[in-house]
Amino acid sequence: MFNKVLIANRGEIAIRIIRACWELGIKTVAVYSEADKRSLHVTLADEAYCIGPSPAAKSYLNIDAILNVAEKAKVDAIHPGYGFLAENAEFARAVKKAGFEFIGPNPKAIEAMGSKINAKKIMKKAGVPLIPGSDGAVEDVDEAIEIAEAIGFPVVVKASAGGGGMGMSVAYSKEELKDVIESAKNIAKSAFGDPTVFIEKYLENPRHIEIQLLGDKHGNIIHLGDRECSIQRRHQKLIEEAPSPIMTEELRERMGEAAIKAGKAINYDSAGTVEFLYENGNFYFLEMNTRIQVEHTVTEQVTGIDLVKAMIKIAAGEELSIKQEDVEIRGHAIECRINAEDPLNDFVPCPGKIKLYRSPGGPGVRIDSGICGGAEIPPYYDSMVAKLITYGNSREEAIARMRRALKEYVIVGITTNIPFHRAVLEEENFLKGNISTHYVEQNMHKLKTRMVQYALETRDLYSVVSEKVFEKNKKIVAAMGGLTMYISQIMKENEKNKKKL
Repeated sequence: MFNKVLIANRGEIAIRIIRACWELGIKTVAVYSEADKRSLHVTLADEAYCIGPSPAAKSYLNIDAILNVAEKAKVDAIHPGYGFLAENAEFARAVKKAGFEFIGPNPKAIEAMGSKINAKKIMKKAGVPLIPGSDGAVEDVDEAIEIAEAIGFPVVVKASAGGGGMGMSVAYSKEELKDVIESAKNIAKSAFGDPTVFIEKYLENPRHIEIQLLGDKHGNIIHLGDRECSIQRRHQKLIEEAPSPIMTEELRERMGEAAIKAGKAINYDSAGTVEFLYENGNFYFLEMNTRIQVEHTVTEQVTGIDLVKAMIKIAAGEELSIKQEDVEIRGHAIECRINAEDPLNDFVPCPGKIKLYRSPGGPGVRIDSGICGGAEIPPYYDSMVAKLITYGNSREEAIARMRRALKEYVIVGITTNIPFHRAVLEEENFLKGNISTHYVEQNMHKLKTRMVQYALETRDLYSVVSEKVFEKNKKIVAAMGGLTMYISQIMKENEKNKKKL
């Protein structure tokens, strides 16, 4: 086992890895940018080193700076977390070349799934179900139209090197497709340095379901069940749960077998996720994430398996301690991503300083957070500040606990999407499990009305907490007054919109 591990990341995932290392008796080394010098992960780690200025390109994406710290601190291995360099095959190779273990899959596996076109070719050969579409890159408009007419409109044009929905556009006709092809190529070249695009049949109302994999360096690979990740906006997940509300033992077995085929096709040897789109009884390969997922927490809750510790043990050369028949799904878990953004204003990011902070607790509540009172949320990185997870014996119990936890959660000083989560957790379609990747846009009008209500409740709660728990604070009271005016404006706009309808 390793003696010391460097965590090449920040925030809640860095803290999550630190905790796993501590439980395994491993010392930890944090790296941080100038913007994060007072961050919680810096305080918790056994050692911490600054690796550059605030922008990620000059710090968390600076391979040389990270490796220099690894050498200075004399670590054995590096864990990349998710995001930043986690799925960078060049970084994984550089880590190994420098004499450290990379706590993640082998570089060839990362590289194989880095190109969506290449990934589709590998999956087709492995017998994993694919969405109908082009076999490879689409070079010109005429070729695109021919393929689209063969599989039927609507079609989606995707960037081969893309992710998170960037470089992805839908076309419902030949005329639209002509514009979409050129636009997608330009976006792909600008965002990823690669203009390569391909075409797939566009699924109108799919669910996003993924399968968690664990593979070791001895050829063993298993799946740990499914996660429902359909509640998303602009292809960014907001709420995840395990298992999916529609899952059956038969469907889980079929999807699990397909995911294992995908993992074996690239000799996968770490924690990873195969993502599928599901519609009308059929499922199709979407992509494979060669890293730990943000939503790994819900799988941990329903299986009792610590995925981060498993990654570390696998990287150290240990065999999987469990077999497929040992995996058991118990109960239900839900995760809400708590983001520093304004759901009443098109989810615009809201960086700032947290003045007062109180996290929820009680039975079945887990919070993975990188924040505390006084913490700064910088504008340079992703807006997610915490993950709130609840567990119950049933989906209904997990939902009830999440409602309670969201009511308890107090974050004063920044605007968060907590009112959005509270609105969804009360909404009829969500409660029935009638969701898809278009859930937010299809339900936003009625969600917005509920969000205003919960934003007002949040204001009242924050006032009570500010005065009675944290004592009176004039600045906080002023902030609450500003929030009241803002919510009043939103309510007036809603009334105007209703009259127009």
